[in-house]
Amino acid sequence: MSSIHFDPSAPKKATNLSINSDLLRQAKELHINLSQAVEEHLVNVVREAQQQQWLAENADFIAAYNKRIEQDGLPLEQYRTF
Repeated sequence: MSSIHFDPSAPKKATNLSINSDLLRQAKELHINLSQAVEEHLVNVVREAQQQQWLAENADFIAAYNKRIEQDGLPLEQYRTF
């Protein structure tokens, strides 16, 4: 759930983006590689979206599991040393 899987060797694809002009100017002045910066941020955005999707898809199971643990306790709890 915490890692994003994509082919880092896949070819790049040209894309049009609308970016605040002042922010773009500052980034260019600082010699920031826009493609790299956007791609790095997009990895994080996609990872977060995938995590939220996974949680939504598994919400019923998670709730049922938590309810069972609440009622019955943890399996093998008697052997815990912490």
